[in-house]
Formats: sequence, structure tokens, C-alpha cells
Amino acid sequence: MQNKRWKLKDSPDDKLILALADSLNISNSLALLLVQRGVTNYHEAKLYFRPSLDYLYDPFLMDGMQQASNRIIKAITDNQKICVYGDYDVDGTCSASLMYLFLKELGADVQTYIPNRLLEGYGISIQSIDYLKQQGINLIISVDCGITAVEEIEYAKSLNIDTIVCDHHQPKDKLPNAYAILDPLKPGDNYPFKYLSGAGVAFKLATAIGDKIGKRNMALKYLDLVALAGAADIVPLIDENRILVKEGLQIINTNPRPGIAALIKCSRIEPGNLSAGQIVFTIAPRINAVGRLGDANRAVELFTTDDPQKAMELAQILEDENVKRRSIDEATFSHAVNLVESTVDLENDFGIVLHDDNWHPGVIGIVASRLVEKFNRPTIMLTTIDGIAKGSARSIPGFNIYDALQNCEDLLLQFGGHEAAAGLAVEIDKLNLFKQRFNEVLRQCIKKEDIFPEILIDAKIAFSEITPKFIRILEQFAPFGPGNMRPIFLSEKVALTNFPKIVGNNHLVATFKQNGNDKVFDAIGFNLGFYADHIDKNKDLVDIVYTIETINKDGKVFPQLRIKDIRLNNNGN
Repeated sequence: MQNKRWKLKDSPDDKLILALADSLNISNSLALLLVQRGVTNYHEAKLYFRPSLDYLYDPFLMDGMQQASNRIIKAITDNQKICVYGDYDVDGTCSASLMYLFLKELGADVQTYIPNRLLEGYGISIQSIDYLKQQGINLIISVDCGITAVEEIEYAKSLNIDTIVCDHHQPKDKLPNAYAILDPLKPGDNYPFKYLSGAGVAFKLATAIGDKIGKRNMALKYLDLVALAGAADIVPLIDENRILVKEGLQIINTNPRPGIAALIKCSRIEPGNLSAGQIVFTIAPRINAVGRLGDANRAVELFTTDDPQKAMELAQILEDENVKRRSIDEATFSHAVNLVESTVDLENDFGIVLHDDNWHPGVIGIVASRLVEKFNRPTIMLTTIDGIAKGSARSIPGFNIYDALQNCEDLLLQFGGHEAAAGLAVEIDKLNLFKQRFNEVLRQCIKKEDIFPEILIDAKIAFSEITPKFIRILEQFAPFGPGNMRPIFLSEKVALTNFPKIVGNNHLVATFKQNGNDKVFDAIGFNLGFYADHIDKNKDLVDIVYTIETINKDGKVFPQLRIKDIRLNNNGN
């Protein structure tokens, strides 16, 4: 078992916690969780628990919005041909579907273009612009991409094609010479919220267009696609994103469009109760699979069809592709782990850089993420495409992998991304130099203890505090995600009530109680089967770190502890 560091968050001002607990009539522990999330009074608590569309920011606060919305209205009025150009992941396909459906509803002559990951790679390409010119396209609206496509957008301009960039990624030093650029991260942009998803920016554009033609609320029906993208793209679920995702989930759970309903059915999720977490772990992989292994246009077709039968057929294609993707994923992961253990100096190297000619480019990003989970080191996975090593980088919490790649820029053909994830390309004969430089950069930024995973604990509580009211209020903290994670608790000196079991692939199933209290909680710890043989039910007391979730049994809802780590309590008896 890999050692994990436990760290209890610093406790805020006790007077603040007591005052908030009193004003909301909740426990001190719940008040502590709220204060940690920036909620310090009754008014802020109301905004947190009841996020409302009334609190969305004016889209025209985003730089370029006037120009972009005017140009699109002109294109519709003059019956010009518009292409919505997306990306092949969940955010890209949701963004493209949203913009396509919205413009179609306004009577626009519009089509979508999603590049083929394997044949074209990410973003706008010269090849795609040539194709769109042949199609007679007058205006390209790039969604979830385009902010770094300087040469490509200049080329489109030379062919008399205007481009509106609608992106949320980090710009480079030089911005494209586009008709308009919408990106909250653009230098000089004063939009109050910087962390929208690509679909979030697209939604803002749709809202602005609707506002100009007297149909401001027209874009609201597409918040389901914004919710899928926001949850799947791991943007912080705070501020505006929290409102967009919560409202979008409400649409999905009450009146899902045919494509989303079919996906939920194929995923064997109970309809009507989809959470942000289920999007991340169950829905998103199915959407991503069609782009990873082939043509992501199938995802756009799924989201844009209004025919339930066609939606089921497309959802089944996504399901089949995901099964295939998982098989390739497992084989690649197994190979990669063997490579790490046989070729990487884990004592001295803080980063993992792997390359293999035959790895499938569609799964190496997923595998890089799994290697980060296993070894807790920034990881880069590369395969060979057209004689070039291309691939994906994934980071550990608190380390900016985009900055690290920037420090290796002279050795790279290209790179792009953000703090947690990036894509890159490097000449094969420079791979060893790149590995050395990358690890040098890491040695300057990462301390030895950083490579041991840290569990940041929100609060220490007793089992007696976990009442039905506590759980009911805790569930209202959702949607959970980055910036608003499901709270992690520590309970000390708890005992097993029966012998633990191992189920599935090394998962621990146990039941715990504390201090002779009659409260007993079922618990599951994924990949913690090791502890089944290392805890003596009859004499050991343990400390557990966990989240609280609810499960349905026989039509009733019960709390379940999701164990993150266990330690023997040395003061046990």
C-alpha cells in the first residue's frame, strides 16, 4: 500500500462558525463546511443552496461579445453558410451541438465540423479550412478550440472566411486574427468569472444573440448540454458553473433530450437522479469513446436528434465503442505499469515520461491519468504519429504541468492545455533530452513529500453527528466537483462490527460503529482490500477517512461511507 498523508484543513474562526450554525439552525460541522466554501452568512448560504439563473453574469461583459453576436445575426439574416467547429471530447461535442441547435432554431444555414482525432488531431487545421471553403462556408464559429490557431485562422481569412473563436483554454502570447475572440482567459478581458467550460462560453454567446433579437431565454433549453460539458471537463463547480450545472442537471433529470435519455438507459443509471459524479465516471467515458477511437460526429448526432429510436441506436454505438476503448485501455495500462517499474527511477525521478510506437492515441490520456493515480507523479504518455511522438500530459494536485511544458518549449514541436492536463508533440530523437529537462523542472518545483498522495480532510466528526438531517443538508451541497468537492471526514477509534469482505477487484466492504454508539454504517473502500487481512475485528480500533454518500436499497435511501483510507489507531485500547 502507498503511504498517504492526512491533512486536516485549517479551522476558520470559531465565532463565525457558531454564528452561521445558529442563523441556519444547522450543526457546527455543517457550518464549518460552509465557511470553508466561502459561505459566511445567511444571504451567501441562500445563494449557495439555491443557485439561481438570476445570478448569471451579463454575457456582454465578455470582451468581443458585441462583435461576435452582431456578426452571427448578420450571417443568419444574409443566409450565409455557418460552420460550428468543435472538438472531439464531451465539452467540444456538447458545445457544437448547443450552438448548432440554437442557430438552426433561428433559421440559420448551419453545419458542424468535428475533426477526426486520429487523422487530423486537435483543433482547426489547414486541411479542414480547405474542406469548408469547398462547402461554401462564410463564417466559422470555433467552440472549445481555436484560441491557439493563429496560422489557421489567418489562412481562413485569406480565403474570405471569418472566424469567431469561442474558447476557454489558455491563450498563448499571440492571439489569432479572428473576427471576434470570446475567451474569459484572454488578456484584458474583464468577464467576472474565468472558469467556464467551452459549452459555458458557447451558452453565453447564444444568450447574447437571443438578447439582441428579443429571445433572451431561448438558450436556457440547452443548459443540459452545458451541465454535461461542465461536469465532464472538470471545471470548478463554483460561482456561475455551479448555477449552470445545477440547472442543467434539473433539465436532464426531469425532461432529458432523446440522446441523453438513451445514454442514461445504455449506462444502466436510474433515470431522474443523475449526478455530476455519474456524468464524470459513467456518461462522459461513453461520449469520449467515439472520439477516441474514431468519429466524434456520432456524439453530435446523438445530442441533436429528436428521434428516440435513432438516439438509442447511436447510444448503443457509443456503448460498444466504450467497451472496445476499455479493452485497449487495460492492455495499454498494464504495459505502461510494466515500463514504469522496469525503466523509471522512481527514487530520483519525480516525473514519468513513456513512449511506445504502437499505443493507441485515443487512450493514452486516460492511461496517463491512471498512472498519476497509481504513482502520484506528473505523467506523460506518447505514441508515434507520422514519425512524431505525440501524446498527453496529466498532473498531480498543486503542480502546473502547462508551466512545466513551457519550460521545455524549445524541445517541443507544439503543446497546449492547462494546469492539470496538456497535449504535446516532440521529435523522437529529442525524447531523451526532453525527459531529462522535464525531470529537472520537476526537481525544482516538487518536494519529495509531494509524491505521496495527500488526503485533505474537511472535518473531524463523530458518528453520532451523522443524522438524517445532517445527510439531507449535506446532499444539498451538490453538485460536487472541483472547487466544491464532496466533503471528506475523519472519524477516530471506530470498530468493525463484523469481518470485512473483499468484493470485485480488491474492494473492501465493511460495517463500522464508534464508541459503543448504536449507530452502525455500511462502508466500501475501492482498492482497499489489503485491509481485510490487516485489521483484527476483535481488538483493533481504526481511524477512517471517508465521504458520505446515499444508496438505494429496496426503495429506501441509506447512508454509505466511501472509505478513502484507514489507519490503525495506536491508542486503540
